[in-house]
Amino acid sequence: MISKVPVVLAFTPNYFVPACVTITSILQGSGSVSFHFISLLSEPLPEYMKEKLIRIGGHRATYSFINLEGQLQDIYIDEQYTVAASYRLLLPRLLSEYAKVLYIDCDIIVNNNLSELYRLDLQGNYLAGVFEVPLDFQIPYMEELGCNPEEYMNSGFLLMDLQKMREDGLVEQFMKASKVDYLQFPDQDVLNQVCQGRILGLPPYNNSIRTFFLPQYRERFLAMYSPKDLLDVNRKGNIHYTGTKPWEAFTIRFVDWWRVYWTLPKEIKQEWKMNKKLHYMAMLLNTRAGSKALRSIQAIYRKIKYSS
Repeated sequence: MISKVPVVLAFTPNYFVPACVTITSILQGSGSVSFHFISLLSEPLPEYMKEKLIRIGGHRATYSFINLEGQLQDIYIDEQYTVAASYRLLLPRLLSEYAKVLYIDCDIIVNNNLSELYRLDLQGNYLAGVFEVPLDFQIPYMEELGCNPEEYMNSGFLLMDLQKMREDGLVEQFMKASKVDYLQFPDQDVLNQVCQGRILGLPPYNNSIRTFFLPQYRERFLAMYSPKDLLDVNRKGNIHYTGTKPWEAFTIRFVDWWRVYWTLPKEIKQEWKMNKKLHYMAMLLNTRAGSKALRSIQAIYRKIKYSS
């Protein structure tokens, strides 16, 4: 039996603080559960940063760092992404000591106990993840990939059966599929192509992407998921900030990210230049009056925008 739940994250030094926020949220949401955090790096993380990171979680957390600088040079990477995003494709080969791991992007706030998900029986599937709700303009591309648009998974939050992937030689298949130059979301497209038909769909609260929260997409959401799923997304969803990041601009569930950030040790907050305007905005919106004012403004905005 695994004594510590293995969680993999991939980040670069400039994503150090968001990664610390994600790790902190995992620890806060999982009671007394212990974790092994495995960091995949595209360049060496300075030793002083490692020392600060490994103090998060105390006895409940152990850390490993794998420097993959120079790896994956011969695959296609879209200019809007870093090579670190594709490191998850190597996990079956990198982590031979594990049969199963969780992979989580560093722009996610985790609000649920991950040990419960880690114990999930994958039923012979390679992966478990949340299927996106496809928008009209996305469907032709998904079909071009050979994927069922209603079974196209977001790759930012995954439970991965590494043992099954090793047995079936999936890393080699991932690498072959990654060499084409038309992929819009390189790692995500490859995982959906290669693992098609062997992906276990998770309830959407596990990976609540931006569109799940927006009223204008509610009808589409409910065409795939239930009203209870929508309620769970809003009450307890793990918040995935696809698109705009809350440390860069105002976005959905903006204050939730800052609330976790505020709990970080001062020595970690010092590792970046905080956006003071966004910080003060979050502080204001974290008050009852600020929250009420925001809801009123949003209601007026949506009424004007979507009634025209």
